[in-house]
Amino acid sequence: MDSQQQQQQQQQSPSLQDCLKLLKGERDEQQLAGLLLVTKFCNNDDHASLRTVYNAIASRFLDRLLRTGMGKGIISAGGSDNRDAYLQLSVTVLAAFCRLPEIASSEDMVLKIPLILEIMSNGGKHRSGSHVLEECYEILYLVSAAREDGVTTLYEYGGMKVLASQISCLPDGSHAMELAMKLVQLMLSKVSLDIINNDYISELAVMVNTIARQFAVLHNAQKFEALHLLCVIFSSKYLEQLHQTLCAMGSGSWSNYIRVGIVAILQNRVAPAEKLQALILAETMVSVLGEEWLISQPSLPDIQDPIPANRCLLLILETSRVEAAVLLNELAYLNYEASKSSSSTAESILSKQQNLAVAFSLVERIIKLLSRINGNEGNPIDESTSVKMMNGLNEMIGEVLEYLQDAKEHAQKKGNDLLASVRIVGSYLAETPISCKQKVKELLDYMLLVEGEDEPSPFYSICFLLPMLCQITMEIDGCRALASSGGYKAVVGCLIKLVGPNSYMVEDDSCIFLACDTVMNLLLKKEQLKFFMDQTTYLNLLKALAYWAENKSDPSSIMVASTICVLILDYTSEEELLNHPNFDFSSFIKLSELIAKSLASCGQDISDVMDLYEIIDSGYSRWGRRFPRLRETVERTIS
Repeated sequence: MDSQQQQQQQQQSPSLQDCLKLLKGERDEQQLAGLLLVTKFCNNDDHASLRTVYNAIASRFLDRLLRTGMGKGIISAGGSDNRDAYLQLSVTVLAAFCRLPEIASSEDMVLKIPLILEIMSNGGKHRSGSHVLEECYEILYLVSAAREDGVTTLYEYGGMKVLASQISCLPDGSHAMELAMKLVQLMLSKVSLDIINNDYISELAVMVNTIARQFAVLHNAQKFEALHLLCVIFSSKYLEQLHQTLCAMGSGSWSNYIRVGIVAILQNRVAPAEKLQALILAETMVSVLGEEWLISQPSLPDIQDPIPANRCLLLILETSRVEAAVLLNELAYLNYEASKSSSSTAESILSKQQNLAVAFSLVERIIKLLSRINGNEGNPIDESTSVKMMNGLNEMIGEVLEYLQDAKEHAQKKGNDLLASVRIVGSYLAETPISCKQKVKELLDYMLLVEGEDEPSPFYSICFLLPMLCQITMEIDGCRALASSGGYKAVVGCLIKLVGPNSYMVEDDSCIFLACDTVMNLLLKKEQLKFFMDQTTYLNLLKALAYWAENKSDPSSIMVASTICVLILDYTSEEELLNHPNFDFSSFIKLSELIAKSLASCGQDISDVMDLYEIIDSGYSRWGRRFPRLRETVERTIS
């Protein structure tokens, strides 16, 4: 110990000794004087002195002093006139003690959490003001962070309600605001978010408003704390309920603040992990509020430089593209070059697949937005922005196709990352079917074979590609590509799964009609293509369509199903159908009734499907003589 340290110790020793004598005194006046002396010479870094003082002080006296300050008791050192001074003194001393981890983690401090919360609840009634409030936040945080039961005590005694009642009044970026957000983070980490949503959905909504504002206006480490906190809050399965509560509060500024914060993260040099968190939050916002959130530009009075309307859209697209490119490269390495024996490799692959899903989801949303607003009057996206977006999308789809090519070369067709890749390719090419034409043609047969991790056979990959397939088969080249690759069997198989007796559950009939249109496009051009559908395939399809249309009453379903069946019947005869072991008589009856029903619709209001009626009528004229029983059903129905 050098001479300067010895001198400092000698200067402090008499004061500390005097303090300890007073703290051990029998009268309240002595102990109160000792506490006041503690605040004079014990600084926050003097842990040794604080530890000595804590061991010397009578815990009951500190409790009585705290309760006196709260108006719950009277110490003999004075009446209620000094209540605010007593409150400030006791809270200041407690905060100083809690800066020592071993004291903060003591049961004695956990037992004081309800009292501290009560002080905060009555904060407006005390003249001691914001200084006491900030120290209360500090006590709660230090004790809750030190002991797990501290967090549960904080929650069980209404910590969420107290924080929600005060957080919107705390100054932006203040130490109290920082501590309040950390307390919310602690409770979210220890208490199930679903339970919190169930108990305190309104309080959580109030906090979202304030935290979103911090995310927008701050430019320090607290900005990232707000980002992480928002990501956690919005990860609940009660997200829709939270959104409804936020809407009921009448303020939509929270979503606009979040947009400002995300733009700030994405356009500045920050760690990749933070950019990924911003993308996760953006994906949540779009899923809740719709794609228009990406391009809206409301004014926020406290944001001096409003962001241009298209800035958020371009930043999210470019960041998602870059993130996807990096993740695809890393996944290719992990899948085909890294050692598979390590469990960490499997965990890393899963994590990267989940992150890739976020980037892909955002890009899909952007594609959907472009599809909806392109060509509309008042399109908020100018030509320059559209060009930038199309260039970015083309580049990204090219990278995804390269990833699929790599998987094809490694004979890998199963994986959620591959299925997601097929999905985004299908989404984009449905809007621009001529993009990457040669590459798509080379990979078409492979993409139709891709399966999700838990799929027994391809289904979803085909569904994802149907919008594109329907588009390209409108032209002879597209039909030729699908027919020559054998991909038509995958489409027919998918259609059978959609409409057959054991049909897959789908959100709506759009997939069914896309598959029907694709098959119909092929059959209408069968002469030009020299296209022939094998017997097993068309028999199964006839049965499935007849079954599906049996209980349909809408003209579109009946006419589409009948059109495909009529075009298929060019291939066969009634005798061949009835003699085939895989085509039973009941299926033939259903088929006959379907075609009869469609032909009987002539004279009804079928203007929307008149072109289909003409195909059915023409086909029936071609092969009707080969199907005497079917013709009998038609004639009986029409007459």
